[in-house]
Amino acid sequence: MTRIVFAFLLLLTACGPRPDVTVMPEAAQVGRVVPVFYSTTRAQDPDGVFRGRRSAVPGYGKVAVSVPPEHRTGRLELNGRRPDPQKHFVTVSADQYPDRAAFRAALARALRDNPQAKREVALFVHGYNNTFGEGVYREAQLVHDFQIPSIVVHYAWPSAAHPLGYAYDSDSALFARDGLEMLIHDVNAAGAETVILMAHSMGTNLGMEVMRQMAIRKPGDVSRLIDAVFLISPDIDVDVFRSQVAPIRKLPSPFVIFSSDRDRALKLSSRINGNRNRLGNLASADLVADLPLTMIDVTQFGGNRDLGHFTLGSSPTLIMLVRNLPAVEQTFRLDRSGQSGLVPGTILTVQNATQIILSPAEAVLSR
Repeated sequence: MTRIVFAFLLLLTACGPRPDVTVMPEAAQVGRVVPVFYSTTRAQDPDGVFRGRRSAVPGYGKVAVSVPPEHRTGRLELNGRRPDPQKHFVTVSADQYPDRAAFRAALARALRDNPQAKREVALFVHGYNNTFGEGVYREAQLVHDFQIPSIVVHYAWPSAAHPLGYAYDSDSALFARDGLEMLIHDVNAAGAETVILMAHSMGTNLGMEVMRQMAIRKPGDVSRLIDAVFLISPDIDVDVFRSQVAPIRKLPSPFVIFSSDRDRALKLSSRINGNRNRLGNLASADLVADLPLTMIDVTQFGGNRDLGHFTLGSSPTLIMLVRNLPAVEQTFRLDRSGQSGLVPGTILTVQNATQIILSPAEAVLSR
């Protein structure tokens, strides 16, 4: 129990003033502007801010985010008091659409501006303890650092944005299922040729629940409407995950899980939930070996930042590595024995699952 309290104190001391959407139009002349469409089941407060209250009717809009010139790969530079567009992520403009149809039409126009072969949407679902602004800015950071060419859409479910709000967030993620399913249908209806679902932490459970209910409602819809799935540090009980997968006839491919045995947030979640096997901190693929998925173990890249809970987005070395995923896949196809000429790592094949244990280059060179 002492360790749990200590972990919570770590989370609390990391908070300070929570940044949200700060509109600074002049930032358009300062940083790189990343447009982020959004759908949210957060209720809008009288001051116009989307906080933690729930709304049964989704809201829609688009935020243009400025990535600061002084941005460092893997960092999410935020300031809740006096943001400086030279140093911090800020919002250039924030537009709201009156309804679902207007959102879909705006997204369709954006997709039509791209060649048909590049009409791809990356749909991101944030995790536990996030403000609306933090989620939007995190997506802009990922787009910038990973050089994602897709049109990006953010799904903002009603997190309490408080380190002691775990139970509220868990319920909110379930509350938000229908809104995410509607968004997946809207993205496809707008003309997306490829839909990539990316989810982090507790948001992965939301994503899996939605795919499960889609499969039950209409078998075949999951693989028809979602082309790829990336679960980052999934905060899901392994048995629950298997029950979520069961109704889905065919998993989207690729279906990738990023895991780390050094994820302290998931270790805390394991203690809270009374089960050590969270999907995001499995040491091996044995418990999901019969499923056609890939586990990418990023344990060796874990650090203190974000409690090791968002290593994929906070490790500059890992970002540089994963940025070249086509090269990673090609290399592993050519050398199934493990050590790779282009990418340091080891491949383990267990039944239908593949586990890729990535290693920093310097770790490999020191062997």
